[in-house]
Amino acid sequence: MKSLQGKTIILGITGGIAAYKGAALTSKLTQKGATVHVIMTASAKQFITELTLQSLSKQRVYSDTFQERDPSSISHIDLADSADLVLVAPATANIIAKMAHGLADDMLSTTLLAATAPVMVAPAMNVHMYQHPAVIDNINTLHKRGVKFIEPGEGQLACGYVGKGRLEEPEEIVKVVEQFFALQDSAANGPLAGKKVVITAGGTIERIDPVRYITNDSSGKMGFALSRAARVMGAEVTLIAARTDEAPPQDPEIRVVRVESAADMYDAVLDAWKDCDILVKAAAVSDYRPRQSAESKIKKSGDTLNLELVKTTDILENLGKHKDKQFLIGFAAETGNTEFYAKDKLVRKNLDLIVANDVTLEGAGFGSDTNIVAVYDAEGLVLNLPQTSKDEVARQLLQLAVKRISGAQS
Repeated sequence: MKSLQGKTIILGITGGIAAYKGAALTSKLTQKGATVHVIMTASAKQFITELTLQSLSKQRVYSDTFQERDPSSISHIDLADSADLVLVAPATANIIAKMAHGLADDMLSTTLLAATAPVMVAPAMNVHMYQHPAVIDNINTLHKRGVKFIEPGEGQLACGYVGKGRLEEPEEIVKVVEQFFALQDSAANGPLAGKKVVITAGGTIERIDPVRYITNDSSGKMGFALSRAARVMGAEVTLIAARTDEAPPQDPEIRVVRVESAADMYDAVLDAWKDCDILVKAAAVSDYRPRQSAESKIKKSGDTLNLELVKTTDILENLGKHKDKQFLIGFAAETGNTEFYAKDKLVRKNLDLIVANDVTLEGAGFGSDTNIVAVYDAEGLVLNLPQTSKDEVARQLLQLAVKRISGAQS
């Protein structure tokens, strides 16, 4: 079965001993139906020949930015525009550094800068190089930009060391590529395909002075789970994230907007509100902020400090008042009388659904990878989930929204 039929993959091969595996990788991707355009660095040509890769891919192999054979086009731009995926395997510490810092001094690095397709990197290097702080920083930088990494394996390295740094086997890399495209194709035909979903996550912070602030225990995990689930279901996802315990999902298809305060989040939500189909407000927004934020650190003096707080804008209530076609979902994190407060919030804020949870229960609430929730609409309880993963809560909640969204829009 040619699972990659119709896909165009740019395969970047860089100069390490693992470059020899590029031949098997090219062959296997081609056998799966992909059109593979190989770009080699000058160093890679010391380990494997262009002729080998041309014979296996049945395509011209590129290595020189200035070797333009077609006067009607510029090769690295045409390649970048045609790609469904750019895969760099093996990726040396050198090419990872170039990618992280935006350098473009050869055919591969120039094409990478011009590419708008998703990028996947399979590192291969000495174990100490892989653990070097500079390499770690560069990898983290690329992670934040949405670059996907295929972790190297552990074992005997060509240099004689034993450890992590060996290029993942071509068969495993091909499986990762297949899974990537399967997920993309599934999303394209998912129940939320063509829909715009906005999700808020994390806890806002309200500055007291430059070094102190008011916040809450929200970790962002529920909002992140919702973002992943919405993307899998085909939605165009905007994630508005305040302070969180971990980085947002590393998916280039999820637009991430970082904010700090309740006012910042309100502005970001309003900017996305008009055109969205579903908005899920999973963030914990500060109810109060200091009336004044000091411009410099407040020095300790006396036994007490009086801090005057004022209400922040109620984002959810304002959205409920101006709801048009949007399907609006809120969260109610409570410590008692959960059902009463959730139903009251649902009505007062004109929500379509509200997700209620008692954060005092073990396995529920802030910081946990699991949750225990009850979902209500205007008629009462519609979904009751015992302790389960936040990813599963997200999936079932969005499935419920899908079933109701046509009614909400009519």
